[in-house]
Amino acid sequence: MAKRLWDISQTLRPALPVWPGDTAFSLQRTWHIEPGCPVNVSRLTLSTHSGTHADAPLHYDETGADIAAVDPAVYVGPCRLVDASGAKGAVTPDDLDLTMLKGAERVLIRTYVRFPHDQWDSGFTAIAAATIQALAAGGTRLIGVDSASLDPETSKTMDAHHAVRRHGMRILEGLVLDGIPEGAYELIAAPLKIAGADAAPVRALLREL
Repeated sequence: MAKRLWDISQTLRPALPVWPGDTAFSLQRTWHIEPGCPVNVSRLTLSTHSGTHADAPLHYDETGADIAAVDPAVYVGPCRLVDASGAKGAVTPDDLDLTMLKGAERVLIRTYVRFPHDQWDSGFTAIAAATIQALAAGGTRLIGVDSASLDPETSKTMDAHHAVRRHGMRILEGLVLDGIPEGAYELIAAPLKIAGADAAPVRALLREL
């Protein structure tokens, strides 16, 4: 029997909410099927942080690796999905069962009861730097969130991102985790290989074990 698969990606589309001031998504057809042309071809305009995406170290570290240089293996493998939708402001270590998460290389944190597909949420729940520290101490190499960022929209210090940098972890943001039970899964979420990019869109999937 085939294992169940969940698509935990946002759909890239013209109405996609984006970070205030960032590049809106657009798709324009440049070639059309017609006499003399056998194919449709389109041009994309988008931010590297559109929808569900992976941050490269270059996003928060001027000397960090671009997304093409990041090892894709960290984005594929066993993971734990946990619910922290009751957290206020930021997910702290007290909001998670760290004993259960010890040894989990990939941890996905749900903060929304229902993901806001059609509007930007400036008040999204961030992740406290102390939580990054605690997960790293337990062996976590990748943290994934359904919020737009690990840090609050107004942050200028990027404390959570820099905690990730110090521990050599990787980041997925903008996941859609609605309705998926907490537990163990296989994550499949390699980012596009774009030279020089500070992030890249991801088609993120969860597969039951």
